Amino acid sequence: MNLNPKTKVNDLLAQYPFLKDFLITLNPEFKMLDNAFLRRTVGKFATLGKAAMMNGMDVKKLLDDLAGEIKKKTGEAVVLSDGEAVVDEGEARIETMKTIIKELHAGKDAESQKKKFGELIKDAAPWEIAQMEQRLIAEGMPETEIKSLCDVHVKVFQEALEHKTVPGLPAGHPIHTLMLENRACEGILKEAEAIQDFAKEKGKLLEIIDRLSQVDKHYLRKENQLFPVLEAKGITGPSKVMWALHDDIRGFIKDVRKRATDDKMEKVALVVLIKMLNDMIYKEEHILFPMALETLSEEDWTKARKGEEEIGYAWITPETQWKSSAESIPQALLAGKIGSLNLDTGQLTPDQVNLMLTHLPIDISFVNENDEVAYYSASPDRIFPRSPGVIGRKVQNCHPPKSMGMVQKILDEFRAGKKDNADFWIQMQGKFLLIRYFAVREADGKYRGCLEVSQDVTAIRKLEGQKRLLDWE
Repeated sequence: MNLNPKTKVNDLLAQYPFLKDFLITLNPEFKMLDNAFLRRTVGKFATLGKAAMMNGMDVKKLLDDLAGEIKKKTGEAVVLSDGEAVVDEGEARIETMKTIIKELHAGKDAESQKKKFGELIKDAAPWEIAQMEQRLIAEGMPETEIKSLCDVHVKVFQEALEHKTVPGLPAGHPIHTLMLENRACEGILKEAEAIQDFAKEKGKLLEIIDRLSQVDKHYLRKENQLFPVLEAKGITGPSKVMWALHDDIRGFIKDVRKRATDDKMEKVALVVLIKMLNDMIYKEEHILFPMALETLSEEDWTKARKGEEEIGYAWITPETQWKSSAESIPQALLAGKIGSLNLDTGQLTPDQVNLMLTHLPIDISFVNENDEVAYYSASPDRIFPRSPGVIGRKVQNCHPPKSMGMVQKILDEFRAGKKDNADFWIQMQGKFLLIRYFAVREADGKYRGCLEVSQDVTAIRKLEGQKRLLDWE
């Protein structure tokens, strides 16, 4: 085997499984390889060069140690490439940023250091910030101190973001927007941490919790925009694991709000919520975002970007100037304005069909016989958010993990011809919602898919008597 800084960790372990335990003995940070999720995701894309940088190791020594262990266990002689290839502009930038932060903490002139750091961060990639922090921790700086750093460091980040500069990414890029939202979330969490007397500051606490609940839009865009394009690349781990964590956070925000409303708020509940949100930010920016940026193409990011406005944003109004060079699909095809449709009882143009479906007082989604989302009606007041990222996605992956079993059961029963419909009703945000699923079949009974129809029936449930006259004024 040819071993070099660009060798993927996953490829190495696939050929030499015993190296997992050996890597852990070299550096405790490799303990992450014991986690199946991290091994399948990060390990699939991380190179030995990047792993060495993140863990503050000399890449040449790492390659030598690995070659020695392979020789010892298998007798195989490994060809080594020059480890100097890993030393690049990014590596130099990381070391310089690390030096600046250490000097800030040592009390060096803040203004000059702030200016240097501000210039560096404009060209830094997100994972370079993570690598810088990891090295500082490895050198003895407490992790709690790294997370907060110092006022000057925090101010540098804030000033950069105010100018719409997220490390290494253009304004309007999906990850740029998600990271801006994370910075906004961190600001709200600091406000929450400052509350000491829940009784006296009840109004402020409830207002903060309501603002934090907007994180739902942040998570919805991940679930409906980012996860589908990752799944198309065979990366399913983040969507399965993170979606469950999203639901935990959503549920806990509701629980904390109820506690605060009922004057039963405890400090520990707020501390737990703050930790859950901070932990998710950490997972996004140290695992999900770097992996996605390294994996997805411009065309993939175009798909992830398309339809973000339909879901909405949390706390911010992002710049929309980013446009991928992959956006070259003829607009006539996107608009679906070619030809007309001969239906059983009439003839309609695609425009007319689209107008009809989007003017119905119900939400419609159609899943084809392969369990793929083929259509949803983009009405202006949709009950449950949808975006173009779900088109072509397996419907099982469009629901949180806890609902997947029920979704699969409905589809199986429809496909087998045992059931034709399934009805549910829930109360949400003061509305009474009716959700119905219908099996769609051809005349001979052949299964062609599933139709989901959702409707706000709050007003309908209140109807009594008759209304025969028009009461317009």
